[in-house]
Amino acid sequence: MNFKRNLLAAHVFIAGAAISLGVAAQTVRVANQGDALSLDPHSLNESLQLSVTGNVYEPLVGRNKDLTLAPALATTISQPSPSVWRFELRKGVLFHDGTPFTADDVVFSFARAAGDGSDMRSYTNDIKEVRKVNDLTVDIETKAPFPILPDVISLVYIMSKKWCETNQATKPVDRRKGIENAASFRANGTGPYRVRERQPNVRTVFAKNANYWGKVEGNAAEVIFTPIGNDATRVAALLSGEIDVMEPVPVQDIARVNASANARAMTGAELRTIFLGMDQKRDELLYSSVKGKNPFKDKRVRQAFYQAIDIEGIKRTVMRGASNPTAIMVGPGINGFNADLNKRFPFDVEAAKKLMADAGYAAGFEISMNCPNDRYVNDGQICEAVAANLSRINVKVNLQAETKGTYFPKILRRDTSFYMLGWTPGTYDSHNALNALMRCVDDKGSGQFNLGSYCNPKVDELTLKIQSETDKAKRNDMIKEAFKLHQDDIGHLPLHQQALAWGVSKKVDLVQLADNFMPFKYFSVKK
Repeated sequence: MNFKRNLLAAHVFIAGAAISLGVAAQTVRVANQGDALSLDPHSLNESLQLSVTGNVYEPLVGRNKDLTLAPALATTISQPSPSVWRFELRKGVLFHDGTPFTADDVVFSFARAAGDGSDMRSYTNDIKEVRKVNDLTVDIETKAPFPILPDVISLVYIMSKKWCETNQATKPVDRRKGIENAASFRANGTGPYRVRERQPNVRTVFAKNANYWGKVEGNAAEVIFTPIGNDATRVAALLSGEIDVMEPVPVQDIARVNASANARAMTGAELRTIFLGMDQKRDELLYSSVKGKNPFKDKRVRQAFYQAIDIEGIKRTVMRGASNPTAIMVGPGINGFNADLNKRFPFDVEAAKKLMADAGYAAGFEISMNCPNDRYVNDGQICEAVAANLSRINVKVNLQAETKGTYFPKILRRDTSFYMLGWTPGTYDSHNALNALMRCVDDKGSGQFNLGSYCNPKVDELTLKIQSETDKAKRNDMIKEAFKLHQDDIGHLPLHQQALAWGVSKKVDLVQLADNFMPFKYFSVKK
């Protein structure tokens, strides 16, 4: 496979001075609408947090600029048998505290990522065992043949076993229960940057790792990351030169940023899909005026909600054209995306009213809706628009929009009846969305983010076949079949793929990735 060829060319990545000779030390100041909620790389499967911590921690297998697989802490890979992957680990790698990186750290980190409190279990749920062969070799055995395993583990970051044990951080920070430990505020990775200062929700300072094993293309010796929640304040800081990089640029300010003397807006398609989920498991919803039953168990109600949402209106007025309405849970750029399925139910208020009446809810009902207001592009405004749309079918939405710091722990506890979520498949493959969002929930990590507990055994059966199938055509046919089943069930309410919009000083060069990750190693300040 291509990955194997990439790994065999690992000499390209092996050597490299931590600070290029003759390059002056530079500081890059980054602002985002929210903060990473923790420095623990296993505590929250959220792209901003994984992007931030991915500058400090590393996986066995990483990504190139085009998102193809690249060697990271493993240099070569082989398959002794169809269900066993052997990883030869990189020699001479040190954690930031000087501790050598070994196979013990890999075995420990995978157990930690699969354990209680971890938010990364959907990446490990089909792993049977991780075994140390020797100090620089690890075998990962899967429950069945799993040809995309290297893709699946590209976001499982490796921690120091010794450091975690010394600092009582052997288990992940559990955001659902409000449990913190040393790994939330301090970090000890192998990556190109180390954490020098951490003030949650104020600023985090990263310094270049002088002992990094690999090449750092940019010249940023220091990166200062600051959350600035107010859109206008964030844009003003960019235009005045107080910050160098910001994300996201509000869609209404893109032209203004491009017209400025100091900055530019970098835009592009993003792989993230924004959708709404509904509790389809409880016999009575937690937060609804309907007592004794759950209206979301009725497909007619789910379809009524779908057809009452004016997605083109949201695109026009809320997103200012910077979105692509979707009918499935993955978008273009994700392996297995099928344009034939990307046809939404029509926006039709009268049809939605009839569906509600047929289901016995002609008079509607009240429902609470949980949304973040600082995570996705115009997330709070989207939810306001959805609430207004649903009022036309006599559904009164009690909107609870809040900062992601309180929002994510709440919905991840499944303490919700109706919610918004965004999802970028970390593997860039449809299997990830099927496994994490649409598979029936179990205690091993299947359906970990299927927060409404949608369940169709046929989808589960196909998901297992998809992860083992090596014939691309057969695999894509099965992906299409699984998505069609989910679509026919109206398992979720897909909305759109949002667009990327980064504000960047004209003094700074960087690389914009379609997964919205921001690797500091590509930051350069022009002389």
